Amino acid sequence: MVGGPLRRRVLIIAAQLMLLLAGISLMLAVALSVMMTMRERLPTTPVPVHLAESVHPSNESSIAQTDSSVAYREGLPAHSDASATPLLRNTPTPHAPPQRVGIVSGHAGYDPGAVCPDGTTEAEVNMAIAKIVVELLTQQGYHVDLLEEFDARLRGYRADALVSIHADSCEVPGASGFKVARITDSAIPEAEDRLVECLYREYEAVTGLRRHPNSVTDNMTNYHAFREIDPYTPGAIIETGFLLEDYAYIVRRPRMVARGIVNGIVCFLQQSP
Repeated sequence: MVGGPLRRRVLIIAAQLMLLLAGISLMLAVALSVMMTMRERLPTTPVPVHLAESVHPSNESSIAQTDSSVAYREGLPAHSDASATPLLRNTPTPHAPPQRVGIVSGHAGYDPGAVCPDGTTEAEVNMAIAKIVVELLTQQGYHVDLLEEFDARLRGYRADALVSIHADSCEVPGASGFKVARITDSAIPEAEDRLVECLYREYEAVTGLRRHPNSVTDNMTNYHAFREIDPYTPGAIIETGFLLEDYAYIVRRPRMVARGIVNGIVCFLQQSP
């Protein structure tokens, strides 16, 4: 009889323990559910695309190229290892200023020069050629001054080269060809001889006109502009052809004529120290 009440008490305690455990399990389940709900509601910070890509093996080469291009733009040495020595900005190398060339358009702003029966004037022929020479030299990166015959800027003018463009008379039947000259008493004869020879060689090659050195006059070797410019500015004068016999060249094809002059000037400038 005694065992009956004791057994009942044990069963009651066991039932209470089971209820307690069930309550604890329910509380844990509720807590876990709340935590999961809160995690889902919290904003997640996405990994930047460029960072995610940077660790992908397939992007290593493109990253290296990007580093190199950035380094080039910034004047820095390219690198391929993050553990490398910190980059230092290089001191920029100063670029040489563009070479200056003076182009005198013969008779411009002064007189017409030689005048042909059809009304063609030497001054207008010279100017047409001179403008194209300036255009072509400028396209190649040279600083070019287009000067008139008695331009005030000629006084003490300093440049890497000066060339005066003229044309021969249209009153000499049968005369054909071109000629180039420098001042007789040059302060820099070697440099000016190189300029003259470059003009002779390149102009002849482009135009096909023959040299006519025997008709070089004192007006060419003592050309007034040579006395006005700085004595250390290499100068030359070119008579591009005769307006009568070479009309088809110097009047009809000024761009070809200009190319010959430009090639001669560039030839000289590239040889200059």
